[in-house]
Amino acid sequence: MQIHRSIRVGIGVVALAVVASACGGSGPKSAVESASDGKLTVGIKYDQPGLGLRNPGGSFTGFDVEVAKYVADKLGVEPQNISFKEAPSPQRETLITNGEVDYIVATYSITDARKQRVDFAGPYFLAGQSLLVQANNTDITGPESLSDAKKLCSVSGSTPAQTVKDRYARDVQLQEFDTYSACVEALRNGAVDAVTTDDIILAGYAARYPGELKIVGEPFTEEPYGIGLAKGDDESRAKINDAIDEMIADGSWERAFNDTVGASGYPVPPPPTVDRY
Repeated sequence: MQIHRSIRVGIGVVALAVVASACGGSGPKSAVESASDGKLTVGIKYDQPGLGLRNPGGSFTGFDVEVAKYVADKLGVEPQNISFKEAPSPQRETLITNGEVDYIVATYSITDARKQRVDFAGPYFLAGQSLLVQANNTDITGPESLSDAKKLCSVSGSTPAQTVKDRYARDVQLQEFDTYSACVEALRNGAVDAVTTDDIILAGYAARYPGELKIVGEPFTEEPYGIGLAKGDDESRAKINDAIDEMIADGSWERAFNDTVGASGYPVPPPPTVDRY
Protein backbone atom coordinates (compact mmCIF):
# COMPACT_ATOMS: atom_id res chain seq x y z
CA MET A 1 0.00 0.00 0.00
CA GLN A 2 2.80 2.39 0.88
CA ILE A 3 4.49 1.71 -2.50
CA HIS A 4 1.28 2.32 -4.43
CA ARG A 5 0.73 5.60 -2.55
CA SER A 6 4.25 6.77 -3.44
CA ILE A 7 3.65 5.94 -7.08
CA ARG A 8 0.40 7.89 -7.09
CA VAL A 9 2.09 10.90 -5.49
CA GLY A 10 4.93 10.75 -8.01
CA ILE A 11 2.53 10.59 -10.96
CA GLY A 12 0.61 13.56 -9.55
CA VAL A 13 3.76 15.67 -9.28
CA VAL A 14 4.74 14.86 -12.87
CA ALA A 15 1.23 15.68 -14.11
CA LEU A 16 1.26 19.05 -12.34
CA ALA A 17 4.64 19.86 -13.83
CA VAL A 18 3.39 19.04 -17.32
CA VAL A 19 0.28 21.21 -16.88
CA ALA A 20 2.33 24.11 -15.51
CA SER A 21 4.71 23.90 -18.44
CA ALA A 22 1.88 23.78 -20.97
CA CYS A 23 -0.09 26.62 -19.41
CA GLY A 24 2.47 29.18 -18.44
CA GLY A 25 5.99 28.21 -19.26
CA SER A 26 6.49 30.30 -22.35
CA GLY A 27 3.99 33.10 -21.68
CA PRO A 28 1.90 34.90 -24.31
CA LYS A 29 3.21 35.40 -27.83
CA SER A 30 4.94 38.62 -28.75
CA ALA A 31 3.33 40.83 -31.37
CA VAL A 32 5.96 39.76 -33.90
CA GLU A 33 5.27 36.08 -33.16
CA SER A 34 1.53 36.56 -33.60
CA ALA A 35 2.13 38.44 -36.86
CA SER A 36 4.26 35.55 -38.13
CA ASP A 37 1.11 33.42 -37.90
CA GLY A 38 -0.67 35.95 -40.11
CA LYS A 39 -3.05 37.33 -37.45
CA LEU A 40 -3.11 40.05 -34.81
CA THR A 41 -5.47 41.08 -32.03
CA VAL A 42 -5.39 44.84 -31.47
CA GLY A 43 -7.03 46.84 -28.69
CA ILE A 44 -8.85 50.04 -29.65
CA LYS A 45 -11.59 52.27 -28.29
CA TYR A 46 -15.09 51.60 -29.58
CA ASP A 47 -16.74 54.89 -28.61
CA GLN A 48 -14.45 57.74 -29.70
CA PRO A 49 -15.59 59.44 -32.94
CA GLY A 50 -12.67 60.19 -35.24
CA LEU A 51 -10.26 58.01 -33.26
CA GLY A 52 -11.67 54.58 -32.48
CA LEU A 53 -15.32 53.92 -33.25
CA ARG A 54 -17.33 50.75 -33.78
CA ASN A 55 -19.94 51.49 -36.42
CA PRO A 56 -23.45 49.97 -36.38
CA GLY A 57 -22.53 47.46 -39.07
CA GLY A 58 -19.56 46.21 -37.07
CA SER A 59 -16.79 48.02 -38.98
CA PHE A 60 -14.24 50.26 -37.26
CA THR A 61 -13.12 53.76 -38.15
CA GLY A 62 -10.80 56.40 -36.74
CA PHE A 63 -7.24 57.64 -36.65
CA ASP A 64 -6.17 55.05 -34.07
CA VAL A 65 -7.70 52.35 -36.25
CA GLU A 66 -5.70 53.54 -39.25
CA VAL A 67 -2.49 53.63 -37.20
CA ALA A 68 -3.19 50.10 -35.96
CA LYS A 69 -3.78 48.86 -39.52
CA TYR A 70 -0.64 50.54 -40.87
CA VAL A 71 1.48 48.96 -38.14
CA ALA A 72 -0.11 45.57 -38.78
CA ASP A 73 0.69 45.88 -42.48
CA LYS A 74 4.34 46.58 -41.69
CA LEU A 75 4.35 43.49 -39.49
CA GLY A 76 3.00 41.48 -42.43
CA VAL A 77 -0.68 41.20 -41.45
CA GLU A 78 -3.50 42.25 -43.80
CA PRO A 79 -6.48 44.27 -42.49
CA GLN A 80 -8.92 41.36 -42.77
CA ASN A 81 -6.73 39.33 -40.42
CA ILE A 82 -6.84 41.91 -37.61
CA SER A 83 -9.24 41.19 -34.74
CA PHE A 84 -10.13 44.44 -32.99
CA LYS A 85 -10.91 44.19 -29.29
CA GLU A 86 -12.40 46.90 -27.12
CA ALA A 87 -9.84 48.37 -24.72
CA PRO A 88 -11.55 50.56 -22.09
CA SER A 89 -9.15 52.85 -20.24
CA PRO A 90 -9.14 50.97 -16.89
CA GLN A 91 -8.50 47.62 -18.62
CA ARG A 92 -5.68 48.43 -21.02
CA GLU A 93 -2.74 47.23 -18.92
CA THR A 94 -4.63 44.06 -17.95
CA LEU A 95 -5.45 43.23 -21.57
CA ILE A 96 -1.76 43.47 -22.44
CA THR A 97 -0.36 41.61 -19.45
CA ASN A 98 -2.93 38.81 -19.83
CA GLY A 99 -1.98 38.37 -23.49
CA GLU A 100 -5.51 39.18 -24.70
CA VAL A 101 -4.17 41.67 -27.25
CA ASP A 102 -0.91 41.94 -29.18
CA TYR A 103 -0.83 45.72 -28.89
CA ILE A 104 -3.14 48.61 -28.06
CA VAL A 105 -3.76 51.81 -30.04
CA ALA A 106 -6.38 53.59 -27.94
CA THR A 107 -5.51 57.20 -27.08
CA TYR A 108 -3.06 55.62 -24.64
CA SER A 109 -0.93 58.29 -22.95
CA ILE A 110 2.62 57.24 -22.12
CA THR A 111 3.21 57.69 -18.38
CA ASP A 112 5.86 56.53 -15.94
CA ALA A 113 3.27 54.66 -13.89
CA ARG A 114 2.06 52.67 -16.91
CA LYS A 115 5.62 51.91 -17.99
CA GLN A 116 5.97 49.87 -14.81
CA ARG A 117 3.56 47.31 -16.29
CA VAL A 118 3.75 47.66 -20.07
CA ASP A 119 6.04 48.99 -22.78
CA PHE A 120 5.26 51.65 -25.37
CA ALA A 121 6.21 52.36 -28.95
CA GLY A 122 5.91 55.92 -30.14
CA PRO A 123 4.55 58.39 -29.55
CA TYR A 124 2.45 58.52 -32.70
CA PHE A 125 0.48 61.62 -31.62
CA LEU A 126 0.73 64.49 -29.11
CA ALA A 127 -2.55 65.63 -27.55
CA GLY A 128 -3.44 67.96 -24.68
CA GLN A 129 -6.13 67.80 -22.01
CA SER A 130 -9.04 70.22 -22.42
CA LEU A 131 -12.70 70.74 -21.48
CA LEU A 132 -15.99 70.08 -23.28
CA VAL A 133 -19.14 71.95 -22.26
CA GLN A 134 -22.60 72.66 -23.61
CA ALA A 135 -22.57 75.24 -26.40
CA ASN A 136 -24.51 77.81 -24.35
CA ASN A 137 -22.21 77.57 -21.33
CA THR A 138 -20.38 80.81 -20.52
CA ASP A 139 -19.23 80.00 -16.97
CA ILE A 140 -16.47 77.53 -17.81
CA THR A 141 -13.64 78.89 -19.92
CA GLY A 142 -10.79 76.63 -18.77
CA PRO A 143 -9.59 74.77 -15.68
CA GLU A 144 -9.03 78.03 -13.80
CA SER A 145 -12.80 78.72 -13.95
CA LEU A 146 -13.78 75.45 -12.30
CA SER A 147 -15.29 75.64 -8.83
CA ASP A 148 -16.54 73.16 -6.26
CA ALA A 149 -20.08 73.74 -7.49
CA LYS A 150 -19.16 72.33 -10.89
CA LYS A 151 -19.39 68.66 -11.79
CA LEU A 152 -16.64 67.43 -14.08
CA CYS A 153 -16.71 64.03 -15.76
CA SER A 154 -13.81 61.86 -16.88
CA VAL A 155 -13.05 58.15 -17.20
CA SER A 156 -11.75 56.03 -14.34
CA GLY A 157 -8.21 54.83 -14.91
CA SER A 158 -7.46 57.61 -17.40
CA THR A 159 -4.64 60.15 -17.31
CA PRO A 160 -7.10 63.11 -17.44
CA ALA A 161 -8.97 61.83 -14.38
CA GLN A 162 -5.70 61.51 -12.48
CA THR A 163 -4.68 65.03 -13.53
CA VAL A 164 -7.92 66.41 -12.10
CA LYS A 165 -7.29 64.56 -8.83
CA ASP A 166 -3.73 65.83 -8.65
CA ARG A 167 -4.35 69.46 -9.63
CA TYR A 168 -8.00 70.40 -9.20
CA ALA A 169 -9.47 68.11 -6.52
CA ARG A 170 -10.34 71.09 -4.31
CA ASP A 171 -11.97 73.03 -7.12
CA VAL A 172 -14.39 70.59 -8.70
CA GLN A 173 -16.55 67.52 -8.10
CA LEU A 174 -15.08 64.74 -10.23
CA GLN A 175 -17.47 62.13 -11.60
CA GLU A 176 -15.72 59.04 -12.99
CA PHE A 177 -17.50 56.88 -15.58
CA ASP A 178 -16.38 53.83 -17.54
CA THR A 179 -16.40 55.52 -20.96
CA TYR A 180 -16.21 59.00 -22.44
CA SER A 181 -19.43 58.39 -24.36
CA ALA A 182 -21.19 58.00 -20.99
CA CYS A 183 -19.60 61.28 -19.83
CA VAL A 184 -20.79 63.03 -22.98
CA GLU A 185 -24.35 61.77 -22.48
CA ALA A 186 -24.25 63.06 -18.91
CA LEU A 187 -23.09 66.44 -20.25
CA ARG A 188 -25.83 66.55 -22.87
CA ASN A 189 -28.57 65.87 -20.31
CA GLY A 190 -27.14 68.29 -17.76
CA ALA A 191 -26.03 65.76 -15.16
CA VAL A 192 -22.48 67.18 -15.32
CA ASP A 193 -21.15 70.61 -16.27
CA ALA A 194 -18.11 69.57 -18.29
CA VAL A 195 -16.17 66.60 -19.63
CA THR A 196 -12.40 66.53 -19.57
CA THR A 197 -10.03 64.45 -21.64
CA ASP A 198 -7.64 65.07 -24.51
CA ASP A 199 -8.60 67.79 -26.99
CA ILE A 200 -8.56 65.46 -29.99
CA ILE A 201 -11.08 63.14 -28.30
CA LEU A 202 -13.31 66.06 -27.35
CA ALA A 203 -13.15 67.39 -30.92
CA GLY A 204 -14.70 64.17 -32.16
CA TYR A 205 -17.63 64.47 -29.78
CA ALA A 206 -18.11 68.16 -30.57
CA ALA A 207 -18.28 67.25 -34.27
CA ARG A 208 -20.82 64.51 -33.56
CA TYR A 209 -23.11 67.01 -31.82
CA PRO A 210 -22.63 70.25 -33.80
CA GLY A 211 -24.14 73.33 -32.19
CA GLU A 212 -24.72 71.41 -28.97
CA LEU A 213 -21.21 71.02 -27.51
CA LYS A 214 -17.98 73.03 -27.66
CA ILE A 215 -14.37 72.88 -26.45
CA VAL A 216 -13.24 75.73 -24.21
CA GLY A 217 -9.85 77.02 -23.13
CA GLU A 218 -6.37 75.99 -24.17
CA PRO A 219 -4.92 72.51 -23.57
CA PHE A 220 -3.41 72.34 -20.09
CA THR A 221 -1.32 69.17 -20.39
CA GLU A 222 0.73 67.36 -23.01
CA GLU A 223 -0.29 63.76 -23.67
CA PRO A 224 1.99 61.61 -25.86
CA TYR A 225 -0.04 58.74 -27.31
CA GLY A 226 1.86 55.48 -27.51
CA ILE A 227 1.19 51.97 -28.74
CA GLY A 228 1.10 49.73 -25.69
CA LEU A 229 2.57 46.24 -25.77
CA ALA A 230 3.91 43.59 -23.42
CA LYS A 231 6.71 44.51 -21.06
CA GLY A 232 10.04 43.35 -22.46
CA ASP A 233 8.76 42.76 -26.01
CA ASP A 234 11.71 44.72 -27.41
CA GLU A 235 11.65 43.20 -30.90
CA SER A 236 8.01 44.15 -31.47
CA ARG A 237 8.52 47.62 -30.01
CA ALA A 238 11.44 48.29 -32.37
CA LYS A 239 9.44 47.16 -35.41
CA ILE A 240 6.40 49.21 -34.38
CA ASN A 241 8.57 52.29 -33.86
CA ASP A 242 9.95 51.79 -37.38
CA ALA A 243 6.39 51.53 -38.70
CA ILE A 244 5.36 54.80 -37.01
CA ASP A 245 8.40 56.52 -38.52
CA GLU A 246 7.49 55.19 -41.96
CA MET A 247 3.85 56.24 -41.60
CA ILE A 248 4.93 59.80 -40.88
CA ALA A 249 7.61 59.87 -43.59
CA ASP A 250 5.48 58.52 -46.45
CA GLY A 251 2.52 60.85 -45.82
CA SER A 252 0.15 58.14 -44.59
CA TRP A 253 0.00 59.68 -41.11
CA GLU A 254 -1.29 63.03 -42.37
CA ARG A 255 -3.71 61.40 -44.82
CA ALA A 256 -5.11 59.18 -42.09
CA PHE A 257 -5.56 62.18 -39.81
CA ASN A 258 -7.38 64.22 -42.46
CA ASP A 259 -9.62 61.30 -43.37
CA THR A 260 -10.68 60.66 -39.77
CA VAL A 261 -10.21 63.59 -37.41
CA GLY A 262 -10.23 66.25 -40.12
CA ALA A 263 -14.03 66.49 -40.26
CA SER A 264 -14.08 67.79 -36.67
CA GLY A 265 -12.15 70.91 -37.65
CA TYR A 266 -9.23 69.94 -35.43
CA PRO A 267 -6.16 71.27 -37.29
CA VAL A 268 -3.47 68.88 -38.43
CA PRO A 269 -0.65 69.19 -35.86
CA PRO A 270 3.01 68.57 -36.57
CA PRO A 271 3.77 64.85 -36.33
CA PRO A 272 5.67 63.79 -33.23
CA THR A 273 9.20 62.52 -33.03
CA VAL A 274 9.30 58.85 -32.16
CA ASP A 275 11.15 58.74 -28.84
CA ARG A 276 11.45 54.93 -28.73
CA TYR A 277 10.46 54.57 -25.10
